[in-house]
Amino acid sequence: MNLACEVFEDVIVVHAPEEVAGDQADTFGSCVSGLEQRKVVLDLDGTELLDSRGLTVLLDLHDQLRQQEGELKIAVTNGTNRKILEITRIDHQLEVFESVVDAVRSFHG
Repeated sequence: MNLACEVFEDVIVVHAPEEVAGDQADTFGSCVSGLEQRKVVLDLDGTELLDSRGLTVLLDLHDQLRQQEGELKIAVTNGTNRKILEITRIDHQLEVFESVVDAVRSFHG
């Protein structure tokens, strides 16, 4: 899987694919786990399908990064994905930001 990423100092922004679901969610999780950076902002705005497997992958990534003294933060303005995070209460376990810029800044402030 080829992920679109941007690096801002020690923070990497990963732009999630259109689908973070099923087997593709597992592949996505493996790709993010393999990144060198431990401070990760996941941009979910371009994601159109986010299922229970995708949500599990987000939580697994969060746990893995914390074990490595890193952190996963979510950036999403997409109303549907934001609602999914709220309904499943994942927004209580992961920090969710309105913008990528705010999420990146949160690592340094």
